[in-house]
Amino acid sequence: MSLAMVATAAAAASMVAVSPAVSPPCPVAFVHSRFAPAAEAASRTAVTYNTKLVPTSAMVVVVEFLGKPRYEHGNDHGHQHYRMEGEARSTPTGTPTGSPSPQAKQEGTSVMVWLHGAKANHTFGAHVHTKTCGTKPDDSGPHYQNTKDPKQPSVNPKYANPQNEVWLTLKTDSSGDAHAMTHVNWRFRDSQARSFVIHEHGTATQKGKAGVAGARVACVKVPFKGYK
Repeated sequence: MSLAMVATAAAAASMVAVSPAVSPPCPVAFVHSRFAPAAEAASRTAVTYNTKLVPTSAMVVVVEFLGKPRYEHGNDHGHQHYRMEGEARSTPTGTPTGSPSPQAKQEGTSVMVWLHGAKANHTFGAHVHTKTCGTKPDDSGPHYQNTKDPKQPSVNPKYANPQNEVWLTLKTDSSGDAHAMTHVNWRFRDSQARSFVIHEHGTATQKGKAGVAGARVACVKVPFKGYK
């Protein structure tokens, strides 16, 4: 594993935690995996359907948190960090002063993604999908929607939008690394959000093409947590 990926995996817990005065929230779903050939989908967590864009040497981290993120300036050389609303605070010695607030569950869901070793200087669209990854790109089903579009496939901006679905844009640097975060004001329905899919280009927003981001080039099985 590269040093870069070690750092991003550790950051999944630390970058949201933020200043020394804040207790870090615990992720409700956490996946860290290397991409495998699509033929191995039954036994692997992450698979690639296009090795030119997402090679089998690439790695991914996907994290789901409860609550709404906001920026805080900590004491780490003035760097800006995230914290999650509704989480317990701690004393300077690190002792928690309270339990996670029920408010965190009421403030929706945050999804963070780190991608390492993909095609350099490329923009990928990415979304949460309803089914798990399979040997074929379409096995992951449609985008998860908080309010379901009665007409499928959904390309109506009323339903296919980043407030009703989970959308991220991953813009890789010269090393093929990228990270992104998004927040929605709702929770997943239990067992109805099962994968994170990376598409070949950024996500369209116009009528008739809303949510379209080209071919599915990779897929990650993620046990997103929902309400029953």
